[in-house]
Order: sequence, then structure tokens, then C-alpha cells
Amino acid sequence: MFKNLLIIGGQDKNENRELIGELYLEKGKIYTIVGPTGSGKTQLIEDIECLSDGFGLTKRKILIDDGISPQHLRSSYQNRLVSHLSQNMHFILDMSVINFLKMRLKCTNFPDDIKSVEKILEYANELSGEKILGHFSLTTLSGGQSRALMIADVAINGTTPIILIDEIENAGIDRLRAMKILVDSDKIVLVVTHDPLLALYGHKRIVMKNGGISKIINRNPYELSLLKQLHSINKVTETIRDDLRRGKQLEKECFYGL
Repeated sequence: MFKNLLIIGGQDKNENRELIGELYLEKGKIYTIVGPTGSGKTQLIEDIECLSDGFGLTKRKILIDDGISPQHLRSSYQNRLVSHLSQNMHFILDMSVINFLKMRLKCTNFPDDIKSVEKILEYANELSGEKILGHFSLTTLSGGQSRALMIADVAINGTTPIILIDEIENAGIDRLRAMKILVDSDKIVLVVTHDPLLALYGHKRIVMKNGGISKIINRNPYELSLLKQLHSINKVTETIRDDLRRGKQLEKECFYGL
């Protein structure tokens, strides 16, 4: 049974040692990865995805339960530990959504239960703008719908305990609902983001600089109160966004709490 993930620090782009030695990641928590463009955020999640053994570009080691992960965990589909949702997601499989979900459940040895498929679709439609129906072809889904479907899938399909998400704010989905679904799934969730709301949503922030981890920040009480204020602002912007999506013209008489 998977217990923990440990990152052993490697080196930055100048081959200097990273400023952290070890970082334990726990199930049921969200870790946000922040830093300027080019600071190494995506490289970090790629190291985690391949369970780096210390011989890669960054020399980081990713350990499972305090030991270097065996080769079968890096190469086996059914035994893999990591699901990675990239910035751009479009399906090329010409099959229906419901058949795809059934195939996914079968490939991961998850019970082929129609209730599980229905639950995945229910979650996906909580995140997506336009409704996703089971008979839809995968190739007709938008990037946002595809991302919503896969977030719901990895939350329900419990075979991968580590989830990596790259810039979910660009997917056009309900990102806060996505975070709630994922954290409730009792997995380790790492999110690369430039969104201050998502950055503060994480229990810890991993700060990247020049290709290396420069610091780890625990969310403090002030940041938690700031997160609540950002939630209120987000509700206003989400309402305006939805009105614009529906083709509504905004007038002075519209009340958005501004």
C-alpha cells in the first residue's frame, strides 16, 4: 500500500544544489508549484511523473515509501502511480465517452461498474461548461471538456495515488470545484499554477527558481483569510464570465456586488 512520496533535492540550471534537501508529500493534500515562466515548474512534475532515479537532467530522486521506486512502477500501465493532466488535452480516439470510460476502468483493474461511469460523468459535468453526454465521440470534446473528463476520471478511478496538473486555470473549467473533488479523493495532488487563488489553495507552495526548488512555504492564517476574500472576488468574476458566455449584454442595472 502506497504511503508517501519523497523528493530528494537535485540541482538547478547552473548545477548548484537545490535549496531543499528532502520534501515529503502526503495523501489528501494539495501542493501548488509556483514561479516565473521558465523557472522549472513543468520539469519538476515531469521528474515526479517518471519517478526520477537521480540520473536525469535535474539529478532529483523521487522515492516511494522511502525507497527508489522499482522499474515496474515506471513502465507498467496497471501498476503506475502517477496521472499527469497536461495543459493541452484533446482526444484522438474515435470512440464514445462511455466506452472510453469503461475501457479505462478495465485497464486499471477497477470494477467495470456502470455506477462508476455515471459518477465520473456527473463529476465531469460539474466542472465543464457544456454538458458531456455518454454517447458523445471523444474527438468532438473541447479541450476544457477533455480536461474535465480526465480530472473526474482520476478522482474516481483510484488506482493512481499521485495526480499532476499543469495550469488548470487555462482549461475553462470550474477549477475550484476540481480542487475540491481531487482533495476529497485522498490523493497527492500537485498543481502548477500562475493563478493566485489556486496558489493559495495549496496546503504548501513549492517555489521554483532557475530550474530548482528555492523554498517551501506553508500556508499561514493570513493567507487563508486572503483565500476567503479571493473566493468572494472569484464568485463575482465567475458570474460575469457566465453571463458573457450566455451572450448577455452587461448593463449598469446588473448587480455583481462591485
